[in-house]
Amino acid sequence: MSQASDYLENKLIDHLFRGTAFAKPAALYIALFTAAPNDAGGVEVAGGGYARAALAPGDATWKATQGGTSGASSGSSGLTANAVSIAYPVPTANWGTVVAIGIYDAAAGGNLLVWSPLAASRQILNGDPAPTFGIDALTVTIA
Repeated sequence: MSQASDYLENKLIDHLFRGTAFAKPAALYIALFTAAPNDAGGVEVAGGGYARAALAPGDATWKATQGGTSGASSGSSGLTANAVSIAYPVPTANWGTVVAIGIYDAAAGGNLLVWSPLAASRQILNGDPAPTFGIDALTVTIA
């Protein structure tokens, strides 16, 4: 995942180069999209028991750029990955074909921070097992 939203780009510019501090979100929520998003958002799955998956920011939940969950990032990849599995609720209706994901700062609404198309789309149907992303399956690259 490597597309920063307009919201995040503006916050980082103001934080790094101007006089406005940007506090990191207290929580992160991974959304599923059925239409490719852009920097302002997209068509998110709705209904059928769907809810964004929560994965808090922290050393135990996201890996450092050199891998592992201890110590500050010191690698050169600009990449972090989920250090724990990410799970969604079991679908109680068809969710459609998921083509992209995004990370928000709220369980509903909120601000899109980053987004990316999936390497492979996935159709999610009523009664399917709960969709998951295993450890290291969700990566964010800042380059």
